[in-house]
Amino acid sequence: MTIKDILTQLESHGNPNNVAGMARYGIIAKKAFGVSAPALRAIAKEVGYSHGLALKLWATEIYDARILAAFIDDPKLVTENQMELWVKDFDNWAICDGVCLHLFRKTPYARKKAKQWTKRKEEFIRRAGFTLFATLAVHDKQADDKNFLQLLPIIKRASADERNGVKKAVNWALRQIGKRNLALNKLAIQTAKEIKKIDSPSARWIASDALRELTSDAVRKRLLNNVNEK
Repeated sequence: MTIKDILTQLESHGNPNNVAGMARYGIIAKKAFGVSAPALRAIAKEVGYSHGLALKLWATEIYDARILAAFIDDPKLVTENQMELWVKDFDNWAICDGVCLHLFRKTPYARKKAKQWTKRKEEFIRRAGFTLFATLAVHDKQADDKNFLQLLPIIKRASADERNGVKKAVNWALRQIGKRNLALNKLAIQTAKEIKKIDSPSARWIASDALRELTSDAVRKRLLNNVNEK
């Protein structure tokens, strides 16, 4: 399938109402067809993995094409340079989270880039760092606790960032780390309590929201069950 064929197919599945709906949720893109997630996944399945096509799709600057690029790219062929080029193009939370979840977290450089990006000033690059941490906390089942312990001070330092794109990713990372196991749950709760003392609306929101989930009966029950099953 050529890039022209894929773009024609994407456009045929587009829906202007979906584009309007995206805008209401803060997903603003230079150009978007409004293709639904199920349709994007169906097209990705049809195309299969292709690093070359992924690069061409990204170059179109079309939102739907870029999400599709994350679906079909081969993480083993993604370079650090590609990650740096793509992250600079992130212009809304959805493209940031979609690429990090479906592609970047699967690369050998995920943890390294995440640490670097949390130090950057650009809103969606910084968000990408914390989004990677959050998705790794969920999907990297074999990772040692120490890989996440060192993230808690980073999360605490970033909690005063009032930008919506950043604070929600910081909160996401803290919650996911605290849901890995009982030990990390205890430390994440402690970090959240420390964050709550920071004189910042963002920090107070991050802490309150995280504490509500991490101290909930549902989370505690699941973590205890995980221990009992081992």
